Amino acid sequence: MNESEMQRLQEKAGVLIEALPYIQQFNRRIIVVKYGGSAMTSDELRENVIKDVTLLKLVGFKPIIVHGGGKEISSWVSKVGMKSEFINGLRVTDADTMEIAEMVLNKVNKDLVRHVESLGVRAVGVSGKDGGLLKVKKKYSDGQDIGFVGEITEVDPKILFDLLEKDFLPVVAPVGLDGDYNTFNINADDAACAIAKAVNAEKLAFLTDIEGLYKDINDRSSFISRISADEAEELLNSGYIGGGMIPKLGNCIDAVRNGVNNVHILDGRILHCLLLEVFTNKGIGTVMVK
Repeated sequence: MNESEMQRLQEKAGVLIEALPYIQQFNRRIIVVKYGGSAMTSDELRENVIKDVTLLKLVGFKPIIVHGGGKEISSWVSKVGMKSEFINGLRVTDADTMEIAEMVLNKVNKDLVRHVESLGVRAVGVSGKDGGLLKVKKKYSDGQDIGFVGEITEVDPKILFDLLEKDFLPVVAPVGLDGDYNTFNINADDAACAIAKAVNAEKLAFLTDIEGLYKDINDRSSFISRISADEAEELLNSGYIGGGMIPKLGNCIDAVRNGVNNVHILDGRILHCLLLEVFTNKGIGTVMVK
């Protein structure tokens, strides 16, 4: 073996040694991974996200995947000759759109289960309707009726605990039932946050289309690698944060103040972003702590 080959092997050993204390610290702890955005539309990224999650499970974590499917839903709505309409970032969901959304989310759900199973890990796909997991009420957007869009009122995590206890990896589609057993679409970020709180997750990881948080989005040197919930609230009120990050940041703050120890905002377009964040000293995204 020549010197360069030996150096490469030693570098690999160094990576494993760096990961060891994190593997020990988080053994048997729950991590909720919200999976969506561009990471779902690229075959390469999708494969690597699933590899990351299955590796987390194999080294001792108890992962739960909560997935979205907004881009796929929009694509299918277009295919059937309908138009997607959004109000304040929320999809207007009539009965026909709800039927399409549930069909697409179920397809995405079982595709993810298939990928996990192909890597030797047992997975079960459920929706928020199963076992009364997610109970909702009708959600309004600034007083406007946006159809079958649900706001979570209650989470019953028993089905998730049962699956984790039997060594399954749960994959959750964000659909729920109201008190009259009507089906509602749920924002996947909201679902991931609510589930993470209900299971007292050690970590909640959002895979997004941005690198993390910036104090000033126009200043790339203002990247924030670590922030407290109070500091995040100040940032939220500063006016620098805009667009889709406002509700996401609000979800993060809510999660760490209600039982989740750490919330990570990661760029899902980066290969193996989960492993780089969880198992390295510096990480690559923004972590929010209590």
